[in-house]
Amino acid sequence: MSDKHNHGDSGFFGRRDFICRCCAGVASASMLAAINRPALANTVTFKATHGTGLCNLAIFLAHKRGTAEQFGVHLEFVSTPASADIAAVFGSGQVDISSVPYTNYFTIADKGAPVKIIAGTGVEGCVVVARPGIDSADQLRGKSIATFQADTLEVLPYDLLKAHGVSWDEVDMRFMGSSPEIVQAFVSGAVDAMSHIEPYASQGLAEVPGSKVISDGTDVYGNYYTDCVIAASDRVIGEYRDELKGLIHALMISQLESEQDRVQAMKDTVGTYYKTELDTLLEASTKQFLKIDQRKQQQFMVDRSISMVELGYIKKPIDESTFDWSLLEEVIAENPELYRALIVA
Repeated sequence: MSDKHNHGDSGFFGRRDFICRCCAGVASASMLAAINRPALANTVTFKATHGTGLCNLAIFLAHKRGTAEQFGVHLEFVSTPASADIAAVFGSGQVDISSVPYTNYFTIADKGAPVKIIAGTGVEGCVVVARPGIDSADQLRGKSIATFQADTLEVLPYDLLKAHGVSWDEVDMRFMGSSPEIVQAFVSGAVDAMSHIEPYASQGLAEVPGSKVISDGTDVYGNYYTDCVIAASDRVIGEYRDELKGLIHALMISQLESEQDRVQAMKDTVGTYYKTELDTLLEASTKQFLKIDQRKQQQFMVDRSISMVELGYIKKPIDESTFDWSLLEEVIAENPELYRALIVA
């Protein structure tokens, strides 16, 4: 990956900066291991990081509605300065769990962090949007694209352009720190395109008349491709297995609730969790879904780790050892009626 993708002077950061953040985080794990302590009577606190997209809806609903409390779990969200810091904070052991793009997870697993993917959360919803006059992936050659680094939102344009014969060195990637920053760069014309998550992809489309979706990911990956997963530290898996199962149960309930009443789910999360208008959020919610059971997407994630190797973020592809579906499988076996009620199972 060319150093032309480093944009330190304009507030962007490059691949080396990202890798250094993750390395520093993993190295300090022994000092910063999270301490679980009761938040309420008979509950255990899980400190958690999360992103900003609709792929985080399950954990947002569980937090907003207190769903996990009935299973003895209190969620405490830990804020991070930038999207790239989510992986570093989780990998360092400062939090117990994370709702995280699976590609970000790869960067810390590759550095030896004791963590596992234990469930899925969001599928689809990664979108490459271009300003007027750009109508295809081929026309992104020589253009600038704003996105998050080492994210599913970087891997999508990489795979898209590769499929269309466009070299990665022929585009100017601009890595930014927050969802609003990406949208602002696109709307202002500072970049030609953006690779963003819902609801912010829909926000950009609405604010730039004539802009166009170049890819929504399904053309490259097919339906129900993974965006985000739930990952947990090995320590928490070993010491708080029942509570983690309770959390997964709560996330499955969130999925069911969002499928049964999508509008109310959006009303409960707009403003607090999603910094956009309700109408935009409602529109976006038809383009990204919850899927807690992503066992069938394991090979898809393994295959995408090859792209992460090619991009220089990890040394070798991940394998099945990075997944631990056993907790999810137990929750499904213990709650067959709930599982059968899910639309996307």
